[in-house]
Amino acid sequence: MTSLTLYTPAGVLLKAAPTRLAARRLRDMGFDVSIDEAAFAKSQRFGGTDEVRLEAIHRVAAAAPSIALATRGGYGLTRLADRIDWKRVARSVERGTRWVGYSDLTVLQMGLLAHAGAPSWCGPLAADDFGREVLDEVTPECFAEAMHGELEAVGFRTEAGFDGLDAKGVLWGGNLSVLVSLLGTPHWPQVKGGILFLEDVAEHPYRVERMLLQLHQAGVLARQKAVVLGAFTDWKPSPMDRGYTLKTAVAHVRSLLRVPVLTGLPFGHVPTKVTMPFGRPVRLLVDGRDVLIGW
Repeated sequence: MTSLTLYTPAGVLLKAAPTRLAARRLRDMGFDVSIDEAAFAKSQRFGGTDEVRLEAIHRVAAAAPSIALATRGGYGLTRLADRIDWKRVARSVERGTRWVGYSDLTVLQMGLLAHAGAPSWCGPLAADDFGREVLDEVTPECFAEAMHGELEAVGFRTEAGFDGLDAKGVLWGGNLSVLVSLLGTPHWPQVKGGILFLEDVAEHPYRVERMLLQLHQAGVLARQKAVVLGAFTDWKPSPMDRGYTLKTAVAHVRSLLRVPVLTGLPFGHVPTKVTMPFGRPVRLLVDGRDVLIGW
């Protein structure tokens, strides 16, 4: 049976019930689930003090379960980035651990790639996904297939205009605001010729545009083979927008780049999300409006 450990490296769990529901569902899927001893710790908005959460990461790394699944994101890993023993975490990857998550887990995924060249997985969180009252079919099925080594590609529909695109590169990225916060730090991997995917939540399109422009002006976007945008959700329109939308922001960024910018990836702060490798070579193919990312 595949071992799976739930741990809390970032934001606080206000209630234990969603995580316990997630554990039951994951056990029903055939995983041997354990919950880290500090998973329900609380310190202000964090899942325990910085020291408690750092020890949890190192404890999970030392145990090297088949899967290390974060309970939730939120904020907190940036506080730990300079203190994480990246070699220890990377050794767990070498022993077979798949570190899975998204949102604030972008820090862990970027750091692993930057410091050790180690891959991880972008996918659901325990409480935020498996702990939902209603769980869709795609998210758990995709997760299970990926964790059992059965998933080799994910597909989605994009806008017209990219038919025939065929690009190969390392898949990397994650939450846009978290990712941008790592620019200029030791935790930023120098990926050239990659496939960069991005998502975010509660960020107005003008802020999304500003962060994309920061990546552009820093030379990051031009060094990629393609940029793939996931979901950008839970933002509120403003009377100042006057017709300005996320499409406007994307169109402006596209006007500055030769690199293709695709939309439609089912990933982000949405109920239905795919599971994908982070830091591994992939191939992106577009046939008409159908996109396939394979590894």
